[in-house]
Amino acid sequence: MADTANIRKFESAQDYVKRFIVQEEIDKYLPGGRHFIDTAKIDSLIAGMDANPAADPAKVREIIAKSEETCETLLPEETAELMKVTDPALFEEMRAAADRIKHKVYDNRIVVFAPLYMSNLCVNGCRYCGFREGNAQQKRRVLTMDELKEELDVLAGRIGHKRLIAVYGEHPSTSTEYIAETIETCYAHQVPAPRTGAKVGIRRVNVNAAPLPVEDLKVLRSVGIGTFQVFQETYNRKLYEQMHPAWSVKGNYDWRTTCFHRCMEAGVDDVGLGVLYGLCDWRYELLATIMHARDLERWFNIGPHTLSFPRLEPASGTKVPEESPWLIDDDTFARILVIARLSVPYTGMIVTARESAASRNRVLDHGMTQLDCSSNIAIKGYSDFANEAHQEKERQQFMLGDNRSIDEMVRYLASRGTITSFCTAGYRCGRTGGCIMDALKTGREGKFCKINAVLTFREWLDDFASGETRAIGEKLIEKELAGIKEWLPKFYPTVMKQYEATCRGERDLFF
Repeated sequence: MADTANIRKFESAQDYVKRFIVQEEIDKYLPGGRHFIDTAKIDSLIAGMDANPAADPAKVREIIAKSEETCETLLPEETAELMKVTDPALFEEMRAAADRIKHKVYDNRIVVFAPLYMSNLCVNGCRYCGFREGNAQQKRRVLTMDELKEELDVLAGRIGHKRLIAVYGEHPSTSTEYIAETIETCYAHQVPAPRTGAKVGIRRVNVNAAPLPVEDLKVLRSVGIGTFQVFQETYNRKLYEQMHPAWSVKGNYDWRTTCFHRCMEAGVDDVGLGVLYGLCDWRYELLATIMHARDLERWFNIGPHTLSFPRLEPASGTKVPEESPWLIDDDTFARILVIARLSVPYTGMIVTARESAASRNRVLDHGMTQLDCSSNIAIKGYSDFANEAHQEKERQQFMLGDNRSIDEMVRYLASRGTITSFCTAGYRCGRTGGCIMDALKTGREGKFCKINAVLTFREWLDDFASGETRAIGEKLIEKELAGIKEWLPKFYPTVMKQYEATCRGERDLFF
């Protein structure tokens, strides 16, 4: 059980709002009160783009070459130059480079996961969100541990997911103790696979929650948290203050932006950045994201494990998603992904089922590395709806665009030569944070993970796949094993021993 003795307790939602933020843990990472998101610099770069919108092709190609060669985070000025590219031929050079970098760092794998919403109680008043405090249209609920197990029966036992992103509203009823207990429950719950009867379960729990103090983050580290996601929503401070009332915890811009510094301090060294594209000028948001990544590297020599790219979507009780002047179209969304991949070459890039199936299919070769499928974001939605593609606006934070099942997604990816990875080995072997950064930048981690991807893909095909998907997947595995034999001939017999054991029914074997 998690040791929560050192974390603060709160008597009510009002008490939580009043006392939760620890100012000293903000000031430590903003020396002299100077923020690492340099608003003046971003404004100047955008003004320069507007005044001189023509990109310099030679300079763009130099930046592309630097990104490919070093896999280091670009300077904001370099990212701004990439943003100026409008020529289709030059953008295609950028896209092709983004795809090459993705293959260098992550090979031809796509990691899959599922979102699991634990609660929708919230003390905040974010104007664009269906979960916000005071939205009478939202049906409120917090999962009990028994209800969580029912969700896991579907996610792990019927669908075959190994990796979750657990999502929590910010409220004292879903405090750090609750988050820790749900993580422990996820790891402990095992169920039989439908086709083979093998014991299966969740092996990696990432968390999307509110910013926490250092002591709370240490508790989550002790129970095996994966990546800790906190989306900034918008880095534009003025707009941030308009969207997040000052009376709310989330209204404190500095508390939110310094969250990942506290994560690193607490030893939670896999962190996931993201903004809500559509609230503000996308150029502002992406430039600020680069600044955020660079400041983490400056303090800790570790950048973000992932970047996420959610777009503003309709939600209950709000018109902001329909009325925002900064909504982006599919072409702009594709541009953002390419520029992000070139700007932070080593990071994982997540495109969720907020997007339509057509949009996600389009950007598979734009540098993305992770996606969700068979997703349901209603509270207790998986067990209530038997994993059907059913949505209820009053039970969800927003509406989903891609309702494809995991079997459909795996089959589609395999048909295009992409292997679906269910691997979680690196996290359990300590390949996180600084330990993984150099391996990612040199491409070593991508090759290592390919082997584990094959083993976990074999597991999933045997335990869960339809006949059609299994047939396509097995052809892909033959190709992948041949590739492993070619570039790791001496290690190949060891790989095959693990692979053959997996075929016989052994589970969770990894390197």
